[in-house]
Amino acid sequence: MAKTIVVKQIGSPIRRPADQRATLIGLGLNKMHKTRELEDTPSVRGMINKIPHMVEIIEERD
Repeated sequence: MAKTIVVKQIGSPIRRPADQRATLIGLGLNKMHKTRELEDTPSVRGMINKIPHMVEIIEERD
């Protein structure tokens, strides 16, 4: 079973560059305080690191 992480959107995409909005949509987030459980891969971690001011890692599961 793959490791997963729970990510929550904490920042608004309003007045942000288009690539940051696209990264949020790529993570499956588009509304404030929405959470998603994603597979813990280097690409997902890279997307999270690109917008750390807009998302928060809530939990890491095995």
